[in-house]
Amino acid sequence: MNTKNSKTKLLWLIPLVLGTIYIIRREQQTPYNSIEGLIFGTVYHVTYQYDGDLKPEIEKAFKTFDGSLSTFNDTSVISKINQNKEVVPDSFFLNVYNRSMEISKETDGAFDITVAPLVNAWGFGFKKNQQVDSLTIDSLLQITGYEKISLAQGKIIKKDARIMLDCSAIAKGYASDVIAGVLQRHGVKNFMVEIGGEIVARGHNPKKEAWRIGVNKPVDDSLSINQELQTILQLTDVGMATSGNYRNFYYKEGKKYAHTINPKTGYPVQHNLLSTTVVAKDCMTADALATAFMVMGLEKAEAFANAHPEIEAYFIYSDEKGNFQNYFTKGMKKYIAEKQ
Repeated sequence: MNTKNSKTKLLWLIPLVLGTIYIIRREQQTPYNSIEGLIFGTVYHVTYQYDGDLKPEIEKAFKTFDGSLSTFNDTSVISKINQNKEVVPDSFFLNVYNRSMEISKETDGAFDITVAPLVNAWGFGFKKNQQVDSLTIDSLLQITGYEKISLAQGKIIKKDARIMLDCSAIAKGYASDVIAGVLQRHGVKNFMVEIGGEIVARGHNPKKEAWRIGVNKPVDDSLSINQELQTILQLTDVGMATSGNYRNFYYKEGKKYAHTINPKTGYPVQHNLLSTTVVAKDCMTADALATAFMVMGLEKAEAFANAHPEIEAYFIYSDEKGNFQNYFTKGMKKYIAEKQ
């Protein structure tokens, strides 16, 4: 009786083993493809293991995304909302809006998509900057604040028609999630999507290892020439985003103005936190929190990150002597590569 059962189990086991061997060999033989291009005013890179070209599918998704959330596209959903035109928000916009509202509440307004008029005024948005003074800022603060917009019956309701939205601090992260979804729907298990530094990593790289992602030193570098690394992270099955004031800034009358605007004060942030990298289950969350942390400053950002174990964070800041220092959450340590 036992012998018969053993033979039966063996007959079932042989196809399973052969099938597993076939899948492993097929995966080993499937090539990795790398594509890149321009989107949202930045560069994207996608590396994925698949026996075929998915660039047309990826670019189709980008086009749909641009038609929803690009403030530089006058016909996009968000542009029509800013222009107070009749428009029914699509799923891309609604997903970003809903997550933005959640993160705004969680961060006590450090993240806020109604900051558009302030961002434009300081010269970092989709409109040319104007002459900025305290009266201008006070005026713009009257139409800033996530509590002044709401969603009712599928439409955005503004308390003031002059309110404008800018989702650039979360959209690239969400776009990375969207492209990751395109790949996964095609059965791709091993890939890395990067859009302007916002990353989704799944599975392993061509070397059968976790994806290695460099975090740049926050050296003033508006032309993105400097590529000196602060550290290297090894990631898989997570989203990652970095925010800093060392790429998007300008000097006027000897003073540096960085692109991170505090929604509560209306002014560019001025503190010793130089760069924030966040690892989360999705890139949209990582992107928004990286921006929020740059607004909060080091002390508040540390406290928030440590109170939320579902995320990890790596902060680079300057000490009293101007030297770079870093702080990272306890869980971030497992992502830091031993060999830099």
